[in-house]
Amino acid sequence: MEKEKNIDFMAIGDIVIDAFIKLKEAEVEYEHGTKMLEMRFGEKLPYDSVKVVKAVGNAPNASVSAARLGLNSAVMTHVGNDDFGKECLDALKENNVITDYVTVEDGKTTNYHYVLSFQAERTILIKHEEYDYNLERQTEGVIPKWVYFSSVGEKSMDYHADIAQWVKENDIKMAFQPGTFQISLGAEKLKDIYQATEVFFCNVEEAQQILDEESRDVKKMLKAMHELGPKIVCITDGPDGAYAYDSYNDEYWFHPIYPDPKPPVERTGAGDSFSSTFTIALGHGKTVSEALSWGPINSMNVVQFIGAQEGLLSQEKLEEFLAQAPEHYKPEKI
Repeated sequence: MEKEKNIDFMAIGDIVIDAFIKLKEAEVEYEHGTKMLEMRFGEKLPYDSVKVVKAVGNAPNASVSAARLGLNSAVMTHVGNDDFGKECLDALKENNVITDYVTVEDGKTTNYHYVLSFQAERTILIKHEEYDYNLERQTEGVIPKWVYFSSVGEKSMDYHADIAQWVKENDIKMAFQPGTFQISLGAEKLKDIYQATEVFFCNVEEAQQILDEESRDVKKMLKAMHELGPKIVCITDGPDGAYAYDSYNDEYWFHPIYPDPKPPVERTGAGDSFSSTFTIALGHGKTVSEALSWGPINSMNVVQFIGAQEGLLSQEKLEEFLAQAPEHYKPEKI
């Protein structure tokens, strides 16, 4: 069967099923400056509820976000030849995401993670299956307008180099939102990816780790990240807003968060929704400052639900929130 080739937005990265376990009996303590989730050891502990969310992960979340915001969206990922893989494919199709570039691997299992949810935060137990990443076989001649590259497993170094070469040779704009493994590698091992990146996303703590930087001077980190290659850099700082550097116009921007209508239910996917929505706005021809206004709106709505996708908005609804935004909700040059 002929694969869809007219792709506005191609998200690349691992897919997972998340089982959200809402804890009842736990405590949060600080240990050596790190928040620790504590539960009694060796006992049976009651939990409040469990909710299974299919076809999530940084890239699948982005693909659903793009589909809802009006782009022809696909995801390039791997699943095992198991029931969980079939459930992921069905969930993607239900969200109007093109699945022609999903590889089903025999003898492999589909990623399944456990999310311990407590006080609107989450601790995720993760395990990435080792898939056979093969970009030439996966792409089969497709040249999307945008690629959104994010979290993949640890056996993927050659895959990174292939993606960097592919987007450069075909003049594809690439957004890069590194996952945990990619952040831990630092910048030097992924220099080809950074140099091929149009727009880069991370939070303040991740930027400090990538740059080996102790200071929280965001403007300094925006510039340093740009010097690695990305044309546009966006660094988020949780409830304190988001920052961006646009090298095309040599402009630094700050944007506040969109006010929560009520306390967040669960924060999984807030970063994915911001980064993907920012990228999608650029795909719609918006400026960097306009994209900064789009991103926090989807993040605000996503955290009102359990899981990373239920709260993702349509373009009509996002623009409705934008029109109703308070006076202070606007980009500011810094």
